Formats: sequence, C-alpha cells, structure tokens
Amino acid sequence: MTVYTEDEEYMAYVGFLIQKPKVQKLATIPHHYYSTRLEHSIHVSYTSYRIAKKLGWDAKSTARGALLHDLFYYDWRETKFRKSHAWVHPRIAKRNAQKLTKLNKVEEDIIVKHMFGATIAPPRYKESWIVTCVDKYWAIREATLPLQKMWKERHISIR
Repeated sequence: MTVYTEDEEYMAYVGFLIQKPKVQKLATIPHHYYSTRLEHSIHVSYTSYRIAKKLGWDAKSTARGALLHDLFYYDWRETKFRKSHAWVHPRIAKRNAQKLTKLNKVEEDIIVKHMFGATIAPPRYKESWIVTCVDKYWAIREATLPLQKMWKERHISIR
C-alpha cells in the first residue's frame, strides 16, 4: 500500500483531522488485538478512499467518514456496552466526529452504518458500502497478523 502521507489529495481531505488530539488519542487504544484504533482507522480510510477514487465516487466523503468511523474511546471488550457495542459505538463515533468537524450525509451514513452485518440497517450510499466492506477486511487482516507472519515465515523456509 502506498504510504498515505505521500498522497497529497488524501492528506488534503483528512490530514487536519488526523492531527487533532481527539483523533490522535486513538493511537493509545488497542483495536483488533494487534493494531491501535488509529492504525485501523487510517487503514480503512486510505483503502476506502483509493477504491472510491478509482470508481469515480465521492472519495473525500469516503476518506473522512472512514477515518472517523471508530471515533470512540473505550475498549469494547471491557465495557458495559459489550453486547450492544456494534449498535452503540457508531452512534458515539458520529457524535464525537460532529464535535470535530461538520459531517455531510454520506459521512454520517458511513459512520453509523459501517457495522452492517452485525447490525440490521444497511448503508444508504455506495461509499458507505465501500467502508463497510473495507472495515471487515482490515479487521480480519489486523486480527490475524501473527498467523500472517507464521505463514510468511513458513513459506520462506519451504523454499
């Protein structure tokens, strides 16, 4: 993956958001066992942005909504919201995002609906579907990092 900081258009859309202390705080919160919430949010944001851009869709809203989709500050494994986390955290993230920046309807939908599959309401916009799918991809990829390393080392030692 291209280094996101070298992509001038992407950084013009989200660079100022990434620098905000409330977004930087995500770097201190574990997410999918082997990543922080900030790493995850940037992975989802940049990957989703590149897909939306390639398809000629709203890449700016996609990048912004995806970056802010998990803007909550608790470890869901250690909270009273554990059973309802999939429904609760997108609404908390939207509220937190609205304190940082003005959101458009696409960005709001991306944030609130990104847990489709674990929740009932489907995304309304095509950009929201991108983020929903990319979020699942990165969740799996991040949670399986030790397995990926093991498979890579095994493949190298077989050669």
